[in-house]
Amino acid sequence: MRLDKWLKVSRLIKRRTVANEACDNARVVANGRPVKASYDVKAGDILELRFGERVVKVEVLVVADNVGKSDAAAMYREVL
Repeated sequence: MRLDKWLKVSRLIKRRTVANEACDNARVVANGRPVKASYDVKAGDILELRFGERVVKVEVLVVADNVGKSDAAAMYREVL
């Protein structure tokens, strides 16, 4: 699944266009290197998202096309 779509489905970023812009501006790093929105997300990937001063680091647990709002948080695990 594309990175921008996964970010939207997991609800880490609210809209796919915003996720696309974050990737274009090098605010998303996968496994230590900046990636584009077309990056193929796989279970086990470590993603770092920069929201201004805040950095969120997550491990991808599940890649699924349609997930309910209550199950979205189960798609990833925050890494400290």
